[in-house]
Amino acid sequence: MPDFGEMADKAKEFAGDHDKQSDEALDKAAEFADDKTGNKYDSQIQSGEDKAEGYLGVEDQDKQGQDQQNQGNS
Repeated sequence: MPDFGEMADKAKEFAGDHDKQSDEALDKAAEFADDKTGNKYDSQIQSGEDKAEGYLGVEDQDKQGQDQQNQGNS
């Protein structure tokens, strides 16, 4: 039986080393899920994406860009 703890550790390590790529992959997965559900579960999908990013230690590039824009507009 596979060691899921070890696989999770490797996923976290990869995500930490490749922050932008990991964020893009999670964004694409969320978009795919939104498309397949007709955006019916958008808030739940976004919540799941946020939790996955938090678990993996990935900084959301979209939110980071929005935060920088908001600071520039202040």
